[in-house]
Amino acid sequence: MQIQVTVNGKTRKSEVEDRTLLVHYLRDQLHLTGTHVGCDTSSCGACTVHVDGVAVKSCTLLAAQADGCSVTTIEGMAIQDSPTTSQLHPLQEGFKECHGLQCGFCTPGMIMTAADLLKHNPNPSEAEIREALEGNICRCTGYHNIVKAIQWAATHSTKPEPNQQEEPVVADEHLFTNDVTTGEVVETH
Repeated sequence: MQIQVTVNGKTRKSEVEDRTLLVHYLRDQLHLTGTHVGCDTSSCGACTVHVDGVAVKSCTLLAAQADGCSVTTIEGMAIQDSPTTSQLHPLQEGFKECHGLQCGFCTPGMIMTAADLLKHNPNPSEAEIREALEGNICRCTGYHNIVKAIQWAATHSTKPEPNQQEEPVVADEHLFTNDVTTGEVVETH
């Protein structure tokens, strides 16, 4: 059957077999191998992606069921600074800073699950983070640094991204910028 799915902001039209799982469509047809296949039974969470903004285990969804949907994979989490450059998402940066990964196999699913959590609860407690991660299995870390990484991201997600910061305005050889406390335009020398 023919499907059309927007994946990481790009519209993809594909021919798929009726029985093709979304995880296999992403990996085998679109070559987005960051979404991992761990158990094929929805137990491990390694295949977690966002479908229309909600975290789902892509081994539980047929590709045909995603027809007309918007899908975000781990490859789509980076923040675009420009058409040619990007920076890590705060969760990706948090996993790096807090050593939230060892083998890395579970990391994409953990990040996708955590992103859904932080979207609904921007300042979760440790208990809330652990509860949100119950559907994701890590065999290496013991979860402590994963929780720390998510807490790190929660505290760093509120800062404006570099591409959202206003650029200083140069006029008549004077530099003007916005005062961060009042929002007023002020002259700097």
